[in-house]
Amino acid sequence: MAITAAHVARAPRIRLGMVGGGRDAFIGAVHRIAARIDDQYELVAGCFSSDAEKSLASAADLGVARAYASFAEMAAKEARRKDGIEAVAIVTPNHMHAPVALQFLKRGIHVICDKPLTHTLPEAKKLAKAAEASGVVFALTHNYTGYPMIRQAAAMVAAGELGEIRLVQVEYAQDWLAEPIEDSGQKQAGWRTDPARSGAGGSTGDIGTHAFNLANFVSGLAVEELAADLQAFVPGRRVDDNAHVLLRYSSGARGMLWCSQVAAGQENGLRLRIYGTKAGIEWEQETPNTLWVGPLGQPKYRLTRNGPGAGPEAGRVSRIPSGHPEGYLEGFANIYTEAARAIIARRDGTTLDPAVTFPGLKEGLEGVAFVDACVRSSARNAAWVKLNL
Repeated sequence: MAITAAHVARAPRIRLGMVGGGRDAFIGAVHRIAARIDDQYELVAGCFSSDAEKSLASAADLGVARAYASFAEMAAKEARRKDGIEAVAIVTPNHMHAPVALQFLKRGIHVICDKPLTHTLPEAKKLAKAAEASGVVFALTHNYTGYPMIRQAAAMVAAGELGEIRLVQVEYAQDWLAEPIEDSGQKQAGWRTDPARSGAGGSTGDIGTHAFNLANFVSGLAVEELAADLQAFVPGRRVDDNAHVLLRYSSGARGMLWCSQVAAGQENGLRLRIYGTKAGIEWEQETPNTLWVGPLGQPKYRLTRNGPGAGPEAGRVSRIPSGHPEGYLEGFANIYTEAARAIIARRDGTTLDPAVTFPGLKEGLEGVAFVDACVRSSARNAAWVKLNL
């Protein structure tokens, strides 16, 4: 008998809930797409807004049968159901990450949380302790670490192909907050420039944490201290919209990080450059399927996703042949799928493949500590400060 898809056993889809991400929410839709790309999850419940009526309407839009008026009610009722959610995606503004996560963690429900981990460092430490005590899978969606050529770059650094790392340069530049659009009622700008909801960092918390995480992931290095010069160029803005940060790594390497949301003409300019004693590498998010390698004293060459010379680390998170672009949504999906592998291993009591990699509590704490250190440093005229980990 011929084997067909219907005869191939597969793990049941993970029953997923979502908090936040209702009507008009950008990142909620991204998470839902990412969760479905590899068909590992089924969205079955949600509290999609703090407004009960909007939450119910959003559930109807999405065809989700179980809609809740509050996340606390959702956590309590789903935990009592035999068919209740196994994991929850948290896609709220930053100040709600910890309160929401704690409700699900204490009931043993896995958490997939948008970054940053929380909006203050004390809250991040409290959440990390609770998550570790619960024993659940906790994933943080630093989605750029899911890009195949970033996995390739990290593997090359770990294998010593660049030699000893000397220099790390990372930048993330946008222009969408170059004008005070938060005053016009723009929802995303409104909460991202409100320190009560975003935290003390503006661009540092929103995109600086992505740049910081990416540099750490690829280099494999740990920042020991930093000196930060933060600005709010738009008059009246209460959080930074631009930052220049010097980094000192515990290995002796040095780094520079620039993040800006007022860089006119920049759309999503995330760029990483790492230089060692043997070679350097360069990657740009807007052309994510290419990694440039510059060996010392030799011609620079290009590696492409699923192309000649790319290794298994990139291949295992690629879906389509070389020359067909993969990007933002697929990178996001890779984080969701890696988390799914960990959740399924816990569910089935099997050993997790050591190749599975996704950001979690460690990266979350580092990101919030980075923002905290930047704010403290800038308040002291860009003095050198240690990360409070």
